[in-house]
Formats: sequence, C-alpha cells, structure tokens
Amino acid sequence: MPKRERVREYLLSLVEARAPGEAIPSERALSAQLGVSRPTLRAAVDELVATGLLRREHGRGMFVAPAKITQELVSDDGALSVPLAQGTWSSRVLEHSVIQAGARIGRRLRLSPAARLVYIARLRLVDGHPMAIEHLHIPQDLVPGLSASELEAGDLYEHLRESHQVEVHEATQSIEPTVVNEAEADVLDVPLLSPALLIERLTTDTTGRPVEYVHSIYRGDRYRIVSRLALGPARDTTHPTAHHPGIPPGDLAPADIIGSSTVGDVQGG
Repeated sequence: MPKRERVREYLLSLVEARAPGEAIPSERALSAQLGVSRPTLRAAVDELVATGLLRREHGRGMFVAPAKITQELVSDDGALSVPLAQGTWSSRVLEHSVIQAGARIGRRLRLSPAARLVYIARLRLVDGHPMAIEHLHIPQDLVPGLSASELEAGDLYEHLRESHQVEVHEATQSIEPTVVNEAEADVLDVPLLSPALLIERLTTDTTGRPVEYVHSIYRGDRYRIVSRLALGPARDTTHPTAHHPGIPPGDLAPADIIGSSTVGDVQGG
C-alpha cells in the first residue's frame, strides 16, 4: 500500500482503539514508529483533522475528536431502496494487489489481521469523467483469480455472483463530508482540498458473512445524494425526541416517522 494510505490506516486504528478525548502519540513518535517522513505523517494527520476524527491542541498534542452524531435514514421496512445512479458508469483499475487485512479492516470483515485480502483501487468515471476513487477489500479465498478486467467491465457484484458464487445480500453504509488530498485531487482532476464525500460500505452475503469492505472518495462538486422522505404516523414511539435529517426539531409531532429511499451509486458496479 502507498505510504500515505498505510499511515492513514494506522491512524484510524489508533482512533478506533481510543475513547474521545484520549491522546495519540506525537507526530515525531509516529513518524519514527512507522518509518515515514514527518511531512507524510503530518499530511495524513491533517486529513483526519479535516474530517473530524482527530483534534490538535496547541502545546498539548493530538487527541481523538468527540464522537460524531449518527443519523440513520430508514424506510418503513428498515432498509433503503437504492436505484442506480444517473449516467454511464465505468471503471479503471489503479492498483490490484494482495495484502494483509490488518487490525482495523480485519475487524470489519471478521478476519484475522494476517488474513489475505484482494485490494483494489479503482477510478470510477461517469460519461468518461472522473467521479470517485474506490478502495475495495475482499477476502482472497472468496475470489481466487479475480482479474483486473472483471473490475473494469460490467457490474462487480454480478461478477462475484456468476464467477465466484458470492451472493451479496445487504450492506451498511456511512457517508460524511471530507476534502481530497494531493493524490486524490490529481486523480479526480480537482483542486487540492476540494470538498468530497467519504463513503464507507460493509457488504455481507446471504449468510451474513462480510464479503467486501470499501471506502470511497466522491467528488463533492459532481456527486450528490437525494433522499425521498415519506412522512406518516408512527408505529414505534420509543424515540419520541429523535431528530430527522434536514427537518428542524419540533417541525413534526412526536408521533410522526420518516421513511427514506436514497439515490446514489452504492451498487459496486
């Protein structure tokens, strides 16, 4: 993996292992421990500070930032219906290798840190224009012989089903704002620190086994997610004071609920 990505993964593992407000080692200590230059380490830290995962305090050091507020969008049956995104989507593989899962991704995929994963970085294009960079992680034993051509032609989940007998069933996905780093800006053809969406997805098969972990950077100037909200009387009043996204508290009676379907590219194609 590129040094920047390796440093980022390590910092994320530190964040996940600590409570909000806990300190992490200094940049000097981390750069020595990871064997990378201070500028490389600082750039990765800057990225996590910008996305709200780390906080710098002058004269004191770096700390895990306060936990973010999580807002779920759910439909009446507890799952989102996700149509295909607009435009003609295609892919170009940037990297295709086999790596160790490591602690953080291993936990997500319920695998040993030493487990072997197929790692794919690919550029997603819409009508020939760069739209997103995807970093995919799939257990190697599920996709023996997975080729770059499979990742560039057609729908990935269709290839997994037809060529590798992997039946994807559902996914848990999070979306949050971020900015692009220098390497991402170059690939996506946008200015450094341009706004972007960080989308993380964990996909499971019909048995509930995790089969794919993906984190993606989507251009903020070209991509948006639209939710269709259905307002109606509640069947469950266990959270009467919950806040619905985009609707100020108090605008709905406590007995109202919102169902939602989201338009976006979460198909994995």
